[in-house]
Amino acid sequence: MQSNRHNWTSAEIKAVYETPLLELIHRAATVHHEHNAAHEVQVSSLLSIKTGGCSEDCGYCPQAARYHTDVNVHKLLQVEEVVDSAKQAKAAGASRMCLGAAWREVRDNRDFDRVLDMVKGINALDMEVCCTLGMLSEDQAQKLANAGLYAYNHNLDTSSEYYNEIITTRTYEDRLKTLGHVRKAGMTVCSGGIIGMGESIDDRIGLLRTLANLPVHPDSVPINALVAVEGTPLEEQPPVPIWDMVRMIATTRIVMPKTVVRLSAGRLQMSMEGQALCFMAGANSIFAGDKLLTTPNPEFNADMEMFQILGLTPRQAFKEGKNKAQQQHAEVVHSS
Repeated sequence: MQSNRHNWTSAEIKAVYETPLLELIHRAATVHHEHNAAHEVQVSSLLSIKTGGCSEDCGYCPQAARYHTDVNVHKLLQVEEVVDSAKQAKAAGASRMCLGAAWREVRDNRDFDRVLDMVKGINALDMEVCCTLGMLSEDQAQKLANAGLYAYNHNLDTSSEYYNEIITTRTYEDRLKTLGHVRKAGMTVCSGGIIGMGESIDDRIGLLRTLANLPVHPDSVPINALVAVEGTPLEEQPPVPIWDMVRMIATTRIVMPKTVVRLSAGRLQMSMEGQALCFMAGANSIFAGDKLLTTPNPEFNADMEMFQILGLTPRQAFKEGKNKAQQQHAEVVHSS
């Protein structure tokens, strides 16, 4: 059985990525079956709790204030609205509720206090709660952990070498620092990237190498296919071929065997057959519901029909325990 490694070289990962496709899928499927309940797929719901008006310049994002897109700006939702949405998502089969706010960074103010109340309210429903709110300080990460936040999403997006072609308003090191604060506070880490932004294969390899060589692998790695939005700098990028998504997911599964690999943005453009290949290659999490922050996404009912056809079952919340991240952090501290 392949064990977790944290010393992957770029050449090793590239050799995996460039394996003939059917052989690659077979290898990834074998690793997946060795380390995970391969028939289980985590179903998450993603809600934009504060939309648009962001000061950042991420080239893919329709929520940046500097771009002219069709996104309707709205201020932070009320706690009751968010908890009601979580109840609906749970009733539809979701075990995790993810909350996204179009902020560059978290500020210590009443809005942050409201987010903490949202986390507490959803946590009381016995759902995993994840937030993506931008950069965090150590103290803010600890406040979220104290409120019961299970996971924090902060994507690296691409390789460190290509990063400045996509974003200039915060650094790669800023993102890595936030991931460190999240892990130290005892929350699980959700961090992945986007393909189809004009990056090279080496950039995709670089992203995976950075994630795989962290002291603890991210608990969840979202693999997104760019959804090109009119009005953003990347609006003319061509669609990502399904084979690229399958390769990326399979490689992620092989280099991070126990990580939850999330088939994320771009799923609406995929056929059921394409998604089936992604699940075979090791994807074991999806976002369900009709919106993925501000871009279209398959509806819950369609996903449940797909699960039935493919013989997949939704994964239960907190399968590995509520204190998984604290245990991982303690092990790293003890071994260092």
